[in-house]
Amino acid sequence: MKTNPVQRRLLGRFAPSPTGPLHLGNAMTFLVAWLCVRSRGGRILMRIEDIEGHGRDPAVIDGNCRDLRRLGLDWDEGYGVGGPHEPYRQSGRSALYRISLDRLLEQKLVYPCVCSRRDVQRMGAAPHAGDFHPYDGRCRGRFRSYDEARRVLEGSGRLPAWRFRVPEGEIVFRDRLCGEQRVNLAETYGDFPVARHPDGIGYQLAVVADDIDMEVTQIVRGGDLLACTPWQILLWKALAPERPLPEYCHLPVVVDSDGKRLAKRTGGLTLDALFSAGVPPERILGLLAFWGGWAEFGEELSVDAILPRFRLETLSHRRPTLDGKALKFLLP
Repeated sequence: MKTNPVQRRLLGRFAPSPTGPLHLGNAMTFLVAWLCVRSRGGRILMRIEDIEGHGRDPAVIDGNCRDLRRLGLDWDEGYGVGGPHEPYRQSGRSALYRISLDRLLEQKLVYPCVCSRRDVQRMGAAPHAGDFHPYDGRCRGRFRSYDEARRVLEGSGRLPAWRFRVPEGEIVFRDRLCGEQRVNLAETYGDFPVARHPDGIGYQLAVVADDIDMEVTQIVRGGDLLACTPWQILLWKALAPERPLPEYCHLPVVVDSDGKRLAKRTGGLTLDALFSAGVPPERILGLLAFWGGWAEFGEELSVDAILPRFRLETLSHRRPTLDGKALKFLLP
C-alpha cells in the first residue's frame, strides 16, 4: 500500500459488482460518475469488485463493460485497459487486504467477533418494537486470535468477523450532493464489521484499501451507501492518515413505480435487454438525462451532448422513477 503523500489529481472510478446484468439504476450512477469526472477534466478507472464468489463470471464482467461502452462511457485505466495499479479485479488483490488488516491490528483497531446479526439485534433487550441498540463491544478483548474465535464457531458454518473499534465523537464530512453529514457511530451503530475472513477479505476493508492504493480522489455512488461512508472514513484515516479523504457524492436511488429500488437480484430493466430489443443508446441516455434534470422528456442524446448541460446540483431535487411513462418512451 502506498503511504507517501502524492499530488492530488482528480481520479474517479467505476466499481461494478458483477453479480448480474446492469440495470437502469446502475447506468444512472455510472453516467453521473462519468460526467462528474469528465466535466472537471479528470480521469476514470474501472475496478471490478468481485471478491464474492458469485461475482466472478467473466461473461458477466465483460457484459457489464460492454454495456457501459455502448452507452459511450469510457475509462482511462483499469479492467480491459491496463494501467499502473494492476490487478483491477478485487479477486486478485487479497495480498493488499492482508497488509491492510495487519496495519489495523498493529494499531489495535480491529478484533475478532463471533456475534451474529441476530445477536446484535437482540442486544440491549429492546423494550419496544423497532428500538435499535448499537453493538455493545462484547467481543472486545475476548479472544487472543482469530483462530481462537473461529474455534468457538466450529460447526456453525459461520466465520468470525473483524470489527473496527469505533471512537467516541462525531464523524463529519461533506457530500457533494447531500451536504454536510454528522454521525456519531458510537451511539448509532457501535463497532462495525470490516470483513468476515481471516485475511481481511471483505467489502468494507477492500473498497477503502483499493481506493487508497489506486489514488482515487472522487467517489460517486448510490445513496444507499451513504450510511456506510463514516465506516469507510474511519478506515481511510487509519490506513492512510497522511492522505486527504476523497470527495464523496451519493445519488438519489432510481426506483420503480412502487417506490422500490431497482436491484440486480430482482431483475429491474437491464441494459442488455434494452439493447437486445433494439433500443438505441441515445434513448436510454435521454431518459437518464431527464432524470438528472439535463434534458426534456423524450430527447435522445449522446454522452457528449449531455456533458455541456450537466449540473450536479439539479440531482438533489430529483426522484428518478422508472414508471409507465418512462417505459413507454424506452419501448414504444
